[in-house]
Amino acid sequence: MAKNQFGGNRPGGGSRPPFGGGGGNRNNRRDSRYPSEDDKGQFRLNDQIRVPQIRLVGDNMEQISELVGTEIKSGEVYNTRDALQWAEKSELDLVEISPNAVPPVVRIIDYNKFLYEKKKKEKEIKAKAAKTVIKEIRFGPNTDDHDFEFKVRHAKTFLEENAKVKAYVNFRGRTIVFKDRGELLLLKFLKELEEFGSPESLPKLEGRRMIVMIAPKKKK
Repeated sequence: MAKNQFGGNRPGGGSRPPFGGGGGNRNNRRDSRYPSEDDKGQFRLNDQIRVPQIRLVGDNMEQISELVGTEIKSGEVYNTRDALQWAEKSELDLVEISPNAVPPVVRIIDYNKFLYEKKKKEKEIKAKAAKTVIKEIRFGPNTDDHDFEFKVRHAKTFLEENAKVKAYVNFRGRTIVFKDRGELLLLKFLKELEEFGSPESLPKLEGRRMIVMIAPKKKK
């Protein structure tokens, strides 16, 4: 498998023929650099991009500029035909990453590598989300000191185990008139836990519950 100038593996190997000519009839063969059936429709690339102008972004503009002999700046608007030629000379792909922008935003990058990194990042985000554990602690507006301290100890344990704590005061019936008391209770709770976690926001009333979410502090 051949490598392009940026170290990526080019599917199919060999050098890619210049855009628009050579290498046989492009329309009669499937370019291996186009999306597979699984990825088809995710992104437009190369001559699938038919708008007259695009906005080119990326952190490899300096390398591509040296390669094609033209100064290219990230974030600037260019003619699509020029960008296609730069991608061809770099043996990379022109990939449309924001089709709804005006003009559409594209990158010059190895498409297979782009897909791989995108899927890897999505997998990491999903794995991180799956690891988030939320423990609930419920109070009443008239929680006594002994019960309060008991719940504080539990919350400290949960935060030390890297779980989030969702604490709430549940107002039943006419106890909703004591919502100020519930807020003070949760603020006192946060004060007891300040060495172990930080609130994602101040306590807020949602229906008959006053809720606060506490995230564990990052371990140094």
